[in-house]
Amino acid sequence: MKMKVMKVMKVWELLLILSCVSADNQHEDIRIIGCSDSDGEDMFGMEGDEAWYADFKNQRGVDALPDFADHAEFPGFYEGAVTNQQICKSNLKNSRVGMKDIPPELDPPSSPIIYIRDNVEMGVQNTLICHVSGFFPAPVKVYWTKNGENVTEGTSINVPFPNKDGSFRQSSRLEFIPQQGDMYSCRVTHPALTRPLTRFWDVEVKQPGLGPAVFCGLGLTVGLLGVAAGTFFLIKGNECS
Repeated sequence: MKMKVMKVMKVWELLLILSCVSADNQHEDIRIIGCSDSDGEDMFGMEGDEAWYADFKNQRGVDALPDFADHAEFPGFYEGAVTNQQICKSNLKNSRVGMKDIPPELDPPSSPIIYIRDNVEMGVQNTLICHVSGFFPAPVKVYWTKNGENVTEGTSINVPFPNKDGSFRQSSRLEFIPQQGDMYSCRVTHPALTRPLTRFWDVEVKQPGLGPAVFCGLGLTVGLLGVAAGTFFLIKGNECS
């Protein structure tokens, strides 16, 4: 078993990343603890996926694995996360004194990718996902619109997840019911951006084309007329003989 510990201290945040790798079966787990003046993060990941995170706003732990996955138990994790936040904020205060508020380097996120979870069916609830990666520091903010109007109901965002190069990735979700012609967008903001990044997605279900069927039917009709005409002239020729 090999464990890596990496500490990143910036003006506004203190981040502790614990990565545990098993040499026997290449199994990798990760734990992230971070804080700022106004926010905090405590999450646990397995095999590159977010498994659990602390929702400090609603004062609970969240099992982030999809329904089909094997779910692990996380007893006492939220209570421990609250304690970790107290320690983190204390260390953040001390680090500010030592680092004299050195401004952090900023890396902007890449252009967001927006995609749908399931195949589109009119009137059936679905999920739009807006994925952003390559930014530092974390987090980004994601805003959704429908037909130009801001949408907050049915939206959620996971905690930032670290990439191997030290940057972060993050995904926001929007639960919605597709209706033909609706237009959605996700807008991403980050301190490294001079203006938001926006990506659009529209509801469009293509109806089956009538062209091939029409041409096929027309061809069949012409073919039958040709057979009928040939039979008629053959009969007339025999009568004249």
